[in-house]
Amino acid sequence: MAECLDQSKIQKLLRAHVPDIDEIIVEYIQGYLNDAATAIALSGERDSSEDPIEDLIKPMLEDAASDEKKVATLCEQFSQMLTEVAQQANPQKRAAISKLAAPVNMAAQLAQIDKAAKAQAGTTDLAHAKGRTVASQVDVKKLRKAEQRIAAKIEKRGLKSSRYEASKLINENPLDDDDLLMRVNPILDYTLSRDKIKDIKLEGFDISYAGKRILTNSSVHLVYGRRYGLIGRNGIGKSTLLRNIAHRELAVPTYISILFVEQEMIGDDTPAIRSVLKADIFREQLLRDEASINEELKRLDAPSPLDDRGEVMSKHEIDAKKNEMGDRLNGIMTKLTEIESDKAEAKAGEILSGLGFSTLDFQRPTRSFSGGWRMRLSLARALFCRPDLLLLDEPTNMLDIPAVVWLERYLKTWTSTLLVVSHDREFLDEVATDIVHQHSEQLDQYRGNFQSFWSTREERRKNQMREYESQMQQRAHLQDFIDRWRYNANRAAQAQMKIKILEKMPELEKPEDDKIVTFSFPDPESISPPVLYMTDLSFSYSLERKILDKVNIDMQMDARVAIVGPNGAGKTTLLKLLIGTLDPTSGVVHRHGRLRIAYFSQHHVDQLDLTLTAVGHLKKMYPGNSDEEYRRHLGCFGISGMTGLQEISTLSGGQKSRVTFAGLAVQQPHFLVLDEPTNHLDMESMDALTNALKQFKGGVVLVSHDERFIDSVCTEMWVCADQKVTKFAGEGIKDYKKMICPPEDS
Repeated sequence: MAECLDQSKIQKLLRAHVPDIDEIIVEYIQGYLNDAATAIALSGERDSSEDPIEDLIKPMLEDAASDEKKVATLCEQFSQMLTEVAQQANPQKRAAISKLAAPVNMAAQLAQIDKAAKAQAGTTDLAHAKGRTVASQVDVKKLRKAEQRIAAKIEKRGLKSSRYEASKLINENPLDDDDLLMRVNPILDYTLSRDKIKDIKLEGFDISYAGKRILTNSSVHLVYGRRYGLIGRNGIGKSTLLRNIAHRELAVPTYISILFVEQEMIGDDTPAIRSVLKADIFREQLLRDEASINEELKRLDAPSPLDDRGEVMSKHEIDAKKNEMGDRLNGIMTKLTEIESDKAEAKAGEILSGLGFSTLDFQRPTRSFSGGWRMRLSLARALFCRPDLLLLDEPTNMLDIPAVVWLERYLKTWTSTLLVVSHDREFLDEVATDIVHQHSEQLDQYRGNFQSFWSTREERRKNQMREYESQMQQRAHLQDFIDRWRYNANRAAQAQMKIKILEKMPELEKPEDDKIVTFSFPDPESISPPVLYMTDLSFSYSLERKILDKVNIDMQMDARVAIVGPNGAGKTTLLKLLIGTLDPTSGVVHRHGRLRIAYFSQHHVDQLDLTLTAVGHLKKMYPGNSDEEYRRHLGCFGISGMTGLQEISTLSGGQKSRVTFAGLAVQQPHFLVLDEPTNHLDMESMDALTNALKQFKGGVVLVSHDERFIDSVCTEMWVCADQKVTKFAGEGIKDYKKMICPPEDS
C-alpha cells in the first residue's frame, strides 16, 4: 500500500523534538500514523470518537521525553498532517471547517489520563536493529490496549493489504502478575478502602466452562476476616469458580482488592526478594514519586534553574515550586508511614524464609528458579501484598512439610478474607474457619473447620433425607386421596383442596448419594529376592553439587516406604536413581531382571499430550487393546462416561492424575514409585488411592507431604537430608513433624 504520509518528515520531526528516542519507537510511530492516514483516506474523514495521537502517541512520547511542551507541539503537527489527509480525501468538507467556539484546554484533557496506568510504567528491554540492548520507557500496557483497538479497526475496515505490523513490544511482554493485578484492582491506593465494608455477597449466579454447567443459581457469602476452605470432587469446577471471582466476572465491589495465586510467576533477572517487594504496586509508585520529587528539589537548588519555557526562574517562582513539591512529598511520606514501608523488606524476607528460601536465594534472579520454586515466589508475592480477598488453589502442592507448617501458622493470623482450595484435611483443620462445599451445581456453607464440616454434613444429609422421605409419604397420601375421590360428588371439594395443597407443596430434591471412587492396581507375579537395592551409592550433578553420598538401602516386594526431607535434599533424585532414569556417580543400583517399575512424577502433567483424549493417551502409550477395554480400565480410576473421550486439556488436575494412575496400572508393575501422588487429587480419590496401595501386593516407595496419606500407607520412613538417607527411628510422620517443626509454645 502506498504511503499517505512523508515518512522522512515524521522521522525528522521526532528526532528534532525527542533526540534520544529509540529507533524502534520511531518506526512504530511511522507505521501507526501511516495506517491512521490510510484509514482516513479510505473513509474520507477522521473518526471523531477516537484520537490515535492523544490515545497512544502522546503518552508514549511523554514517557520517552522530559519536555512536555515539545511533545505537545509535535503532536499538534502530527494531528495537522492527518487533518490534511482528510481534507484531500474529501475536499467538499474543507469549506465547512470553522473556528472553534472556545479554545480547547489540552492540559485538562491530559489530566484525564488514567493514573493507574502510569503506576504500571516500567522499563522494557528492546533490541535495536544494530543488535545493542537499550532500556526503553515505552508503556507496554498502554501499547497493548492500543494495538487491540488498531487490530479491530483494521479488521472492520478490511485493510487486508495494510503493511501495519503490531509492535514487537507486545509479543516480547506477555501479561505478567502486575498486569493482572492492575487489571482486576483498579483502585491503586488501598488505604482509601480501609473503613469500607468488605463482606462479599454473591447471589443467584451461574457459571459454565467448556459448555458444561458448573454452578446454577448459586450463592455464597464471604465475611471479611474469615478463612474459607473450598472443597469438592475433581472436575466439579472449584478452580473455575476462583477464576471467575478473581477476574471479577462475578459482582465483587471494585474497592475490594483480589489476588489469585494460580500459576508460577514469569522468571526474569529480578532478584527474588525484589520481585516480592515489587508486588506492592502502590508502595512502588509512592517510592517512584518520592524519588522524582527529590530529584526536582535538587534541580531547584541548583544555580539558575529553568522553568518549563526554558527561562530562568525567579526566587518567588522557586519558593512556590518548592512549597508545592514539599506538600506533595509530605503526603507521600505520610502514606509510606501508614503502610509501614520501612518494614517491607523485613516482611518479604520473613515470608521467603518461611517458604523455604535461604538468604542466598534472596538475591538470585527469578529465572534461575524451577517452576515449583517460582510457584512459591508467586505465593510469597500474594502473602506480601495482603489483598482484601486472597484466592489460593492447592497452595501446599509444591511445599515440603516445614513450609506447609509455616504456611498454616501464617494463614492463621491472616486478617483479610481467604478462600483456599485444598484437599489436605490437616491443612484445612488448621487454617479454615468455614467450609464451602461445591457439589451438584450448588455451594453449601458450613461453620467450622474440615472435621466439623465432616460431622455436620453427615447430620445435615440425614435430616434432608428424612425431610425428603416424609414429603414423599405425604405426597403419596394426598395423591392417593385425590385419585380415589376426585370424581366422587360427595368428596370432590375435598379432593380439589388436596390438589391445591399438593401444588403449593415445595418440591424437595433427594440428597445425592456420594459416588464411590475406587482405584485398582493388578497384583504382580512374585519374584525372588534380592529385588531392589543400592550399595554405597553417590550422585552429583556437578563437582560442586553433590546430592547423595554412600547411600545403602534394600527393598523387597512388601516394602511400604515414605521418603521425607527438605526440598532440594535429593528425594526426587533418589527415586530417579531407583527407576534407572539417572545413573549413579559411584556405587551400585541393583534391579531384579524381571522387575517392572511404574513411576508417577510430580510433573506428570507435562508428560501428557493435552490434545489427546484419555482413551487416546492410553492407546498411544500402551497399544494393543480395544477402545472399550481402555474405557473400562479408565473407569476403574474414576474416568467414566464421556470424560474418557474429552481432550485431556479440559480435565481438572485431579482427573489428569487419574489418567496417569490408569497408565501405571496398565504396566502391571512389581513396584510403584510415586512422587507427590496426592497433588490435585480430591479427598475421595486420595482415599481410593490409599485403599488401592494397601491392597497392592507389590512394593511402594513414595514421596509425599500429606501426613494422613503417609500414615495410612507406609510402614517405615526414610529421611533424605545432608546427602544421606537414613531410617527414621520415631513412630511415624507426626513424630517427624514435631522433630523438625516444634510446636510454637514449646
